[in-house]
Parts: sequence; structure tokens; C-alpha cells
Amino acid sequence: MRKTSLLFAFAFLLGFGAPRTSAEETGQRPAQLETQVPVKLDYLLYLPKDYDNQKSWPLVIFLHGAGERGADLDLVKKHGPPKLIDAGKDFPFIVASPQCTKDSWWSWQLRELSALVDDLSSRYKVDQDRIYLTGLSMGGFGTWALAAYQPDRFAAIVPICGGGEMLSARRLTKMPIWAFHGAKDPVVPLRRSEELVEALQKAKGNVKLTVYPDALHDSWTATYENPELYEWLLAQKREAPAKTTP
Repeated sequence: MRKTSLLFAFAFLLGFGAPRTSAEETGQRPAQLETQVPVKLDYLLYLPKDYDNQKSWPLVIFLHGAGERGADLDLVKKHGPPKLIDAGKDFPFIVASPQCTKDSWWSWQLRELSALVDDLSSRYKVDQDRIYLTGLSMGGFGTWALAAYQPDRFAAIVPICGGGEMLSARRLTKMPIWAFHGAKDPVVPLRRSEELVEALQKAKGNVKLTVYPDALHDSWTATYENPELYEWLLAQKREAPAKTTP
């Protein structure tokens, strides 16, 4: 009896005694995966001083450059709106400035950035039709990429000394875009902005490019200190989604 049991166990291990897959489980059929991936993203948050006195506020997402990656939010204050806020500047909008991790790039973190916008929109008094996106250098690339990833999300974008994929840019023909670049940029050639702007212009997109003739890579300081930028930005509003007829 013991010998028979051992032989049966041995046959089972070899697969002879394994349950057979039924006919209904073979072949090709539809399937679906649902999962919730946790997102962790550190960021600086600025709320206007009159935040409680207004029903809703525009939101600006600022994406820093490669030099500010890491785990120290003070680095994010080096350039752009966070720098101006840290110096005492008051803005009439909410500003969120996330920090990219050390070994990553903004174009690799599009889901994380989308989750950030979702969370801000649910937790704060955000005007859903006036969400803006801007960034410099690596953040300029991230601005083009995130806008193409969610073309119906943002009211306008301001990519500075960035670039992107030509095919993705075609999704932005209805989005107001104001790009900036230095003519003598040795890090990201001016052509990276020009090729995207030219493609969008040919597609009748709402886009313009400002080139600083003598600027090197730093084309962001003059841009973020220009009041006309914010006047233009706040004048943009997201178009209502097209209604579909039954």
C-alpha cells in the first residue's frame, strides 16, 4: 500500500496526475488587468494669499530642469516661479512644482504627473478650465510630453528651451502654446523648439515662438520675469469638450 502511494505521488509530480485544462480555458479570449500603482511625488505648493476668498483658482504646474532632480525641494526653488515665490512674489494662481527623482526624467513620469494634477484638482479650489503647464530644459521636454499625453487637460502650455516628438505634437493643434528658446543654446539646440512650432503652424495650431537672440541655455529667467507671460497665460481657457450626438 505504501509503495502504491509513493508511485502515485511520483506520477503526480511528473504531471501524469495533474488536472487537465478544460477546452473552455484554451485558445484566445478577452482579458483585463486592473491594478492600482502607488504614486509618490514630492512637490512645492503655493496658494495665493486670498485663496479662501475666491471660489476657484487657476493652477500652474511647473516642471524644473535636470539639475534640480533629487530629494531636496530647496533645489526646485532655484529657477522659475518657485524662485520668484521664495523671493516674495505673489501670484494670482495656485502653483505646484513637483521634483523629479534623481535618476529619472519628466517624460518617464507622465502618469505620476497626471496623478498629481488629479489630486490637486480634487483637494484644492482649482478652475478645471484654467490649468496651465510650463517647464524649462528637461521640464520643457516634459511640458511637450505631458501636454501630448493629456491634450484635453491643459488650457495652455509654455515650454522653455525644450523639445519633443513630432508625432505627439500633432495632438496639440487646438492648445494655445507659447514657446521660448535661446538662439545660442549649446545644451538644447534652438532647432528642437523650431521643428515643433513649424509643424504645429503647418497644422494651423495656436502656437508662437519667442527667440532670445543672444541667450544661451538660460532662456527661462527673462521669460518667468516677464509680466506679459502671465497676462497671456491667464487669458487662455480650455475649450469645452465637443458634444457627441446620440
